[in-house]
Amino acid sequence: MLTRNKNLAKTSSKPGKTQLINHFSINNQWGLIDLPGYGFAKVHARKKSRFSDMILGYLKERRNMYCAFVLIDSRIPPQSIDLEFIEWCGMNDVPFQIIFTKADKLKKSQLAKNTATFDAALYKQGWEELPNRFISSSKDAAGRDEILNFIEALAGN
Repeated sequence: MLTRNKNLAKTSSKPGKTQLINHFSINNQWGLIDLPGYGFAKVHARKKSRFSDMILGYLKERRNMYCAFVLIDSRIPPQSIDLEFIEWCGMNDVPFQIIFTKADKLKKSQLAKNTATFDAALYKQGWEELPNRFISSSKDAAGRDEILNFIEALAGN
């Protein structure tokens, strides 16, 4: 969605398609890294554990990373695995932003309710200040400009 190139990264309706760390150079100006999902991959527990180790290791050791985007499915209630991952990012000083995905699949009122519920779960976790959040849809490119503007501002610093 960000690059307007549907063939750039493999996607699937079945979670677990990304099993490696994939690096993309965008206009020779900035890099986009696609990490495996940490939650719903339909793979063996050992492989899921390796995904987790790979993701956490990458995020802890990557010195020139400006920001991680945590993708949250806006259609579902807060998942403990997402909340735990966000808490881990905060505890490990990993800069991150939240992107609520699949916004096109909900009415605006339901989207607002679901994102407010997620925010409430973060406050309950002890967050005093929430990270930026973006609402996105790959179908209609909602949020694309806002996310790219955010990346551009980071890259300029």
